[in-house]
Amino acid sequence: MSHTPYLTAGEDHAGPARSLVLAGGGMRVAWQAGVIRALEEAGIVFRHADGTSGGIFNLAMLLSGCSPTEMCERWAALSPRHFVSLLPLRDYLRSPRWPGLASGDGIAEQVFPRLGIDVERIRAAAGLDGTFNVCDVTRKVSEAIPHDRIVRELLVAGVSLPMLMPAVAHGDGLWLDAVWIRDANLLEGVRRGSDELWLAWCIGNSGVYRNGSFRQYVHMIEMAANGSLFGEMERIQELNDRVAAGEAPNGRTTPVRVHVIRPEMPIPLDPDYFLGRIDGSTLVALGYRDAWRYLESCRPEGVELGPQATRMHDGGPGIGFHWRISGPAAIDGVDGPLALRFAVEIGELDRFLADPGAGADAALVGEVRHPAFGSALLRSGGFRVDGAQVVYEGAFHAGGRRYTITGRRPRRPGTPLDVTIGADGDAPTRVRLVPTRREGAAHAASAHARHTGNLPEGARAVARFVRHVIR
Repeated sequence: MSHTPYLTAGEDHAGPARSLVLAGGGMRVAWQAGVIRALEEAGIVFRHADGTSGGIFNLAMLLSGCSPTEMCERWAALSPRHFVSLLPLRDYLRSPRWPGLASGDGIAEQVFPRLGIDVERIRAAAGLDGTFNVCDVTRKVSEAIPHDRIVRELLVAGVSLPMLMPAVAHGDGLWLDAVWIRDANLLEGVRRGSDELWLAWCIGNSGVYRNGSFRQYVHMIEMAANGSLFGEMERIQELNDRVAAGEAPNGRTTPVRVHVIRPEMPIPLDPDYFLGRIDGSTLVALGYRDAWRYLESCRPEGVELGPQATRMHDGGPGIGFHWRISGPAAIDGVDGPLALRFAVEIGELDRFLADPGAGADAALVGEVRHPAFGSALLRSGGFRVDGAQVVYEGAFHAGGRRYTITGRRPRRPGTPLDVTIGADGDAPTRVRLVPTRREGAAHAASAHARHTGNLPEGARAVARFVRHVIR
């Protein structure tokens, strides 16, 4: 049965024609679900959406009818281990010429259902045109498959990286992830007449080049993805120059504006997600924070087209850790459990430790839940050290109101958190949340290094953080 996906521009929409472009990024594209939730809250709607590589997961969820909030919750609940499905043992023993290190069965049979991806629902979506970019290996081209022609085999192929997963047979050919050709298809939006392209980009683009075969495989993807993106931006700039000169084809009279939502620093790679050094809920919260950071400062004309559009800080060494705690609280006259799911990401530990009280380069992201307002993600937040205490401070919006939340606890993991929370202009609620033994143990073990080149460097960063902050 036909259905209209969330974020779809209605027939009476009088604003610009927009395309949502969801780039790849491996399993880390949980980050994009937070971006999509922020776009919905900002009232930004689209008539076309495009997905490549990992971005296919989120496009498929959206076209399956998932709400942005549901998308965030599904990613937060998903175990990254569902992505891994080994080949039959005989394939590993028979010959070293494997079709891939693993199969796509885990994605098709575990990940798709848990993310709410339903091929029939995708094909029945109306109002929002979707395109899925998949590499046709036999012709060496990236083909944009319209959503009403998509099949499960092509969805699996679209997220099947060479070496890691086998090529997928469909029709008369073989299909794979299109990342080596492109990781985002801006020109499909241009071809469809869009005036604005909103790109959610989480592939790294920093000045760092690290040793090791896996890191350099990732760097190859980064170079291919960013390089093809900049090539498309050059073509869009050429088109805009022709618009300004009155020479644009197809009667176009307005330039194409490109908005790019990206992290400030590269987000952790898939192994960190798989090993629990960062979780889905943190990736979602980072995407939401990054989207609002862009939405609150973006220019109507979009970004300057070129390499700076996706450039991120080099950063590191840094630290990330998470903190979950819950307890009873009465907020806005409503009694119920207050649940906090916070994460702190310190981009550069040296800058932070130079003055922990200022909280430089320390961002607080996460979710606040309570029956008074449901689920809300932090739009902004920070972390600092205040004498013998650590302080978490953030802001979120719920029910059309802005709330602030502050949490203080001694500089020891597993200790009670004194919380002050309330809407602007109202008397705040104060409550003490006492962690369970399990919550305290998880908090103490959650600190992991970010942006380091090897395990010893990461261990030294964690040791410095513990010595100077946690004590």
